[in-house]
Amino acid sequence: MSEKRKGGNFFMEKTKNMFLTSAKELKTTSTLAVCAMLAALALILNSVASINIGPYVKIGFSGIPNQIADYLFGPITGCLFAGVLDIVKFFIRPDGPFFFGFTFNAMLAAFIYGCFYYKHKLTFRRVLIAKLVLIVNVLLNTLWLDMLYGKDFLAILPMRTVKNLIMWPIDSFIFFTITRLIEQTGIFNLFRKPAVN
Repeated sequence: MSEKRKGGNFFMEKTKNMFLTSAKELKTTSTLAVCAMLAALALILNSVASINIGPYVKIGFSGIPNQIADYLFGPITGCLFAGVLDIVKFFIRPDGPFFFGFTFNAMLAAFIYGCFYYKHKLTFRRVLIAKLVLIVNVLLNTLWLDMLYGKDFLAILPMRTVKNLIMWPIDSFIFFTITRLIEQTGIFNLFRKPAVN
């Protein structure tokens, strides 16, 4: 078997194991308890730490608990957590009509973050790359806004792209710093195995 094929099989096996391990996280009581606490924190931050800049741009910090869940419990658990939390956020504090596209985006973001963070050593570079990948998400969000409100896709895309590019290093730094500070307390070690490179 060629080295390239061996490498491909190793990557596929590692990815499969990551998904299976993340799915198994849902079976533990500690995971459910931590997810409940993170959800409560996200709901509080969504209420008190969100700023709307016009009807199509929103800056907030309620995504940090979501990313911590992705980091701790992986792409499968994180994806389900993000989907349920997005729906709960809408019912508690709706800021427009419900549209599943935004829930899909929250789940997609959690899945991608989970793939980048779960069982890996958290580095600022890793966070930057994960968040850069998520900037692609701005296309989907803009498409959903266009479909929902009938606004011209190309008219609102530049403002949303600029906002995301500006917030990219800021959000990355905030998430990395907060997560590393919490990690240094040893709390994360109570309910997850050590990270690997």
